[in-house]
Amino acid sequence: MGVVSLTDEFTSPVPAGKLFKALILDADNLFPKLMPQAIKSIETVEGYGGPGTIKKLTFAEGTDIKYVKHRIDEVDEEKLTYSYTLIEGDDLLDKIKSVSYEIKFEATPDGGCKGTNVSKYHPKPGVQIDEDEVKAGKQKAMAVYKAVEAYLLANPEAYA
Repeated sequence: MGVVSLTDEFTSPVPAGKLFKALILDADNLFPKLMPQAIKSIETVEGYGGPGTIKKLTFAEGTDIKYVKHRIDEVDEEKLTYSYTLIEGDDLLDKIKSVSYEIKFEATPDGGCKGTNVSKYHPKPGVQIDEDEVKAGKQKAMAVYKAVEAYLLANPEAYA
């Protein structure tokens, strides 16, 4: 089976730049604070935050996955784009070689933003991608996004 590509779009009342700063640039600090029941920590293993940087996300006790590592491929603060590749993780990568993500934030006329996330799943030879597993992962990612959005709406001065 070849690469499976999925595109998701979302809208938010939060301005694009503010959401980008919180979700992308400050994720290491913000995610564990907002969702300690799911995310224990995010640490830089290698690099300085730009392309080539390797980050390790450690999940909280009792979650299905213990950790994942991803490589930052691109960060563009002007265009509000971010791409990264999931390169390591327990259980998760038994079936998948890697997953690449391209995220883009665009301002909308109402002062909020529209986001697009393109995910490309690269399975190991002979492996079928389980759509239910992909959907479950996307639901967890959306929960993080919603937590950050709620935080920004409740704290309008944050990331101003």
